[in-house]
Amino acid sequence: MQFSRLSAKGQITVPEEIRQVLKVRPGDLIVYKVQHGEVILKRAEPFDTVFHEAISATLDEWNTPEDDEAFRDL
Repeated sequence: MQFSRLSAKGQITVPEEIRQVLKVRPGDLIVYKVQHGEVILKRAEPFDTVFHEAISATLDEWNTPEDDEAFRDL
C-alpha cells in the first residue's frame, strides 16, 4: 500500500511506483472515478483529433445543425 500526504492546497504526489503502473509522465492527465466509496485513478487517453475528423465525415446521420447545437458544449 502506498501513502501520500495531502497539501494545504489539496494536492498529492503520486508515488513513482504508481506513476510507472499508470504509465504517466509530467503533463499527462489523470482521471479520477469514485466507485463504491473508493477512488480509481486512470491515465486519461489523449483525444485523437485527426482520427475524429476522419471518421466524422462518415457519420452523416449526426451531421445536422440540430446535432451541432445539442453537442456544442461537450
